[in-house]
Amino acid sequence: MKKGKSTGARSLVRSLEKMGVEVIFGYPGGANLPIYGALQGSSIKHILARHEQGAAHMADGYARVTGKVGVCLATSGPGATNLVTGIATAYMDSSPILAITGQVPSTMIGNDAFQEVDITGITIPITKHNYLIQSAVEIGPVVEEAFYLADSGRKGPVLIDIPKDILSSEFNINDEKKYVLEGYNPTIKGHPGQIKKASALIKESERPVIIAGGGVFHSDAFEVLQKFVEKSGIPLVHSLMGKSSIDSDHILNYGMYGYHGKVAANTAIVKADLIIAIGTRFGDRSTGPLATYAKDAKIIHIDIDPAEISKNVSVFIPIVGNARDILPKLTDLVSSKEISDWIDFLNKTSAEHPLRGVGNEISVPGALEVVKKVVDDAIIVTDVGRHQMFAALYSDVKAGRTFVTSGGLGTMGFGLPAAVGAKVGAQSLSKNRPVVLIAGDGGFTMTCQEIITGVEENLPLILIVLNDSSLGMIAQLQDEFYDGSFNISNLGDFVKFDKLAISMGAVGYRAETTDEFEKAVKDAAASGKTCVIDCIIKEDAHVYPMVTGADLLDLVE
Repeated sequence: MKKGKSTGARSLVRSLEKMGVEVIFGYPGGANLPIYGALQGSSIKHILARHEQGAAHMADGYARVTGKVGVCLATSGPGATNLVTGIATAYMDSSPILAITGQVPSTMIGNDAFQEVDITGITIPITKHNYLIQSAVEIGPVVEEAFYLADSGRKGPVLIDIPKDILSSEFNINDEKKYVLEGYNPTIKGHPGQIKKASALIKESERPVIIAGGGVFHSDAFEVLQKFVEKSGIPLVHSLMGKSSIDSDHILNYGMYGYHGKVAANTAIVKADLIIAIGTRFGDRSTGPLATYAKDAKIIHIDIDPAEISKNVSVFIPIVGNARDILPKLTDLVSSKEISDWIDFLNKTSAEHPLRGVGNEISVPGALEVVKKVVDDAIIVTDVGRHQMFAALYSDVKAGRTFVTSGGLGTMGFGLPAAVGAKVGAQSLSKNRPVVLIAGDGGFTMTCQEIITGVEENLPLILIVLNDSSLGMIAQLQDEFYDGSFNISNLGDFVKFDKLAISMGAVGYRAETTDEFEKAVKDAAASGKTCVIDCIIKEDAHVYPMVTGADLLDLVE
């Protein structure tokens, strides 16, 4: 190649290096092979997923643990479409990932060429923005722009689609231009007047409650939230996505509220006269029927996305901006409130409605209690289903990027590849925190091939399959809403996940009692290897009673 020249693929890799990318999760194909050629000799490590969906979830898990943009790579056609579920998962949970796809040569676009698909058209609704590259000289500036979009404002996924001929074509490096992004100026700093109004309303309230949502997680507002809680003395509840906003055992943390939430947390919402909602979209699994949601409360809503303000729930005082910027200013204006009667009421409610105890046979709550006891300071990753709700209720995590789950899209199969990405991310931060996956047998089966990726990368992972031979959440819904009149949730009891793990090069354990499970967790934690624990759940019990809306009003009045 002549001096001063580059190719599209080399420009892409050089730009990713410039943006600080350390790792790419991907899968090769004909249309993206020039990128793999350019990665040779690069400082960027490539991790080979065993399915493109896994690559997207790995990038997502990496992003959630590190706070950096996670990058995934796929080829055209089915490679690109296999990323879609992972991109949608990241979009719904505001996780910053960059998806890069190869495309058929530009001269063949629109001709139904082999493995051609309009991936930019497909992903318009599930990305913050996407690009179809028209010339090699665009690639560098577009990569910089894509990173800025993914990681600013309300974070989310961005996709870049690059035709194969453009990846291979040469251009003059001097022809590259710096990116200029016009018309995109997310509000970061909250309006001082709105913050003052909010502080005055807090001063007047007698039964205030804080809702911590996923925005606390994505803005790294953990420390400033704790300072606000402790100075004001206001009790806190959280959404599923806000679980790790504050230490699980904090005295003012009343746990998850909503459809599967704790009675005390839901009671706090029903009885509150003021709600301070931080980085939450008031999703239906949190609010229940909107007609009965917090009907006696005024709402202060802090959110970086103005589109979320009053979208689902009417807001009395909106404050648009980053929680990490707004909360310190609000903290400066508030003082400790005398609300001992309110706190006493919530404490009494909590005592009267504890989480159910652990039975004699091994159960999901019992398994989670073992994990809590044996594995210290873990990053908990979950799949999706009944076990996910149990994990949100029973597992203890420290404030920070320590609880990773798919909330908005509810993607079964998210957990295992996300755990791989989470561990890679933790290692990149030089943090030796253990990563524990809590999965059901249904979701684990969907992406179980990524055990191989964990093994190949020598990742110490504790992968727990809570195996009740059923789709637990579907079984619960059948019982709750269809009186158990049919059964479509039975998965059979013939799959041996420990042996599956062994066949893929991992360590496999099978546990049928609490003692066996505890030993397996201890051994897995000490092994330094990718380990799968097939935990046979014998106690058939649904997640904590679903009480929201009118049902909850009946309960607390």
